[in-house]
Amino acid sequence: RFGVVRLTSKLIDGTFPDYSRVIPVGNDRIMKVDASAFSAAVDRVSTIASEKSRSVKMVLKPGVLTLSASNTDASSATEELEVSYDGPEMEIGFNARYLLDIAGQVNSDMVEFALADQGSPSLVRAPGDEASLFVLMPMRV
Repeated sequence: RFGVVRLTSKLIDGTFPDYSRVIPVGNDRIMKVDASAFSAAVDRVSTIASEKSRSVKMVLKPGVLTLSASNTDASSATEELEVSYDGPEMEIGFNARYLLDIAGQVNSDMVEFALADQGSPSLVRAPGDEASLFVLMPMRV
C-alpha cells in the first residue's frame, strides 16, 4: 500500500529461468567503438532502413566499421567509423532500435562488442563494466 494506491500481484509457482544459458561464451572477435559516435551513426543510417525490419548492416574490417541500411525504394545510407578491431572481416546485421537502446544505456565513452559470427548472439557492454551486459541477436541482412 502506497497512500491510496494498493498493489496486488499473484505468485507463480515455478523457478526463475536460468538466464546465464543465453549469455554466449567464446565470442572472441572484440570491437570497441566510441559510444556517442556509434549511436549518432546508427541513428543517421537507420533513417533510411525499412520500417518493417529497421535493420542495419555492420561490416567490420581491422580498424573500420561500416554501417549501412537500405529500403525498398532503392535508397541507401552508409557511414564509416574508426574502431578498435583486428579480427577477420565480418558482416552482421542488427535491429537499429536495439543498437540505439543499448548505446543509450552504456555509461561509458566506449562500447565493446564481443562477436562470434553473423548468426550467433553478440555481447555488448562498456569496457571494464561487469555490472551491465547486453545480449543482442543478429538479423539477416
